[in-house]
Amino acid sequence: MGKHSAYDAIVAGAGHNGLTTACYLAKAGLRTLVVEKNDWIGGAAVSRSLHEGWTYSNCSYVCSLLRREIVRDLELPRFGLQVIPYEGGASFDRNGDYFAYMSDHDALRREMARHNPRDVDAYERFSQTVIRQCRFIRPFLLRNAPDPTLMKPRDISELLFLVKQAHGLGAKELGETLRFWTMSIGDFLDEHFENDLIKAHLAGSGIIGTGLGVYSPGTAYVLLHHYMGDVDGAIGAWGFARGGMGAISNALGAAFEEAGGEIAVGSGVEKFLIKDGKVTGVALENGDTFEAPIVASNMDVKRTFLHHVDRSDLPADFTRAVERFKIRGSSGKINIALDALPEFPAAPANATFLRGDMHCSTSLNELERAYDDWKEGQWSSDPYFDMLIPSQIDPTMAPPGKHMMTVFVQYAPYDLEVNGVRSGENWNDATRKAFADCVFDKIEQACPDIRKRIVHAEVRTPWDIEKEVGLTEGNIFQGELTFDQLLFNRPVPGYAQYDTPIDGMYIVGSSAHPGGGVMAAPGANAAREILRTIGKGKLMPSFAA
Repeated sequence: MGKHSAYDAIVAGAGHNGLTTACYLAKAGLRTLVVEKNDWIGGAAVSRSLHEGWTYSNCSYVCSLLRREIVRDLELPRFGLQVIPYEGGASFDRNGDYFAYMSDHDALRREMARHNPRDVDAYERFSQTVIRQCRFIRPFLLRNAPDPTLMKPRDISELLFLVKQAHGLGAKELGETLRFWTMSIGDFLDEHFENDLIKAHLAGSGIIGTGLGVYSPGTAYVLLHHYMGDVDGAIGAWGFARGGMGAISNALGAAFEEAGGEIAVGSGVEKFLIKDGKVTGVALENGDTFEAPIVASNMDVKRTFLHHVDRSDLPADFTRAVERFKIRGSSGKINIALDALPEFPAAPANATFLRGDMHCSTSLNELERAYDDWKEGQWSSDPYFDMLIPSQIDPTMAPPGKHMMTVFVQYAPYDLEVNGVRSGENWNDATRKAFADCVFDKIEQACPDIRKRIVHAEVRTPWDIEKEVGLTEGNIFQGELTFDQLLFNRPVPGYAQYDTPIDGMYIVGSSAHPGGGVMAAPGANAAREILRTIGKGKLMPSFAA
């Protein structure tokens, strides 16, 4: 017979959004429990030592989207969170040259002019468009998505806010905004730039983590999603959390426990307990049962309702909508322990852009062909990757003189096709090695000695990410960021405000508005709704709309 305890609220899943929700509930005085299937907290925002002396950010790996309003509210720096900006990045071609993306504006203009003088002014227009879109969308990140089907007073208020923001753009800019949100990143870049290497470098943010190609409609918004964060107020800047991405989760966990919260690790939810349409608690895989009138799921919407809730407790149309919600695995990850910094023959000695994100893709057509392989159930034979060596900036990640490299790869299928059969179980030691070798072959385009420097490599496929983290198909956003799955359509029309058909049960993860990435906005927004619903409005987050 397992444990049986009662709480005011239970959060299922100790990912960063779940921990954020739990922090706000605990700070409002609710006796709150977080349950987590793994022996550690963090979900996909974790730091793990899988080779002695090295620390890997073995899922998410860079920090930008984390909302500073939440960082300030929960005082996360007091619990050890420090984000270190990195400078620029580069894409290496096959001819011993590179395009360096500099954080210094004048240096970037000179670098673009080296490749194509006309692209210098094009970049100014590109940047202005992206910044305008960022300024338009950012106010909505910590607000509810209005539901036009409900038309409650708050929905009307949020719709009026949306209309006011849109009206402020003017007719021409509003038309451009609607066009931008629905167009492909490939078309958007083709309209601005001529140089293939520049376009390939900028295109990565439109496809990373997404089961779409550079010419798929909607990928321009995916780029925007990656650009709308900031580090120290610099919009679009990226950085490393000192100690790896687990530092974010650990800070949230410490803030939660200081507020009186409890965390139970080592056993996941077997079933959400529901009686007469109302949630009553959770039953864990180890037999423990916990009761609470409020239960928040940090799991994605498919895993929550298709695996841990009896279908008889759900409306049939809701279940069908959840089944239609697109969550497709498309990304692999390789974490590497290096015995020394690899050589980059094309780059100047000590180039600052080597401390940023590096790529080896050279054209939009090359990226589109990589997507074609994924559609056929294969990993890309000529993949796109986002490669960083964070130990150059954060020496805590590796022993003195050694380095840690993280490589995020597009594309890798969840269901790998072998001999005409597609299955996640086709991922095994042999296919993982072949996948990694394909990636290493392309990395050699930038650093030919990479294989000589490797002392350990962790290869993670979408199948592996699902098994460890619990993300359906290993999708890092808990659902595609296409226009049909944003705002009041995320995750399901009629349930875009963190509530569900089960009374007292909420969705607080990235399947909800405003979507994926380590931003914590879904968790904070959901906490606001829970507290408002139970009459704790005066104790809501300080940024509450």
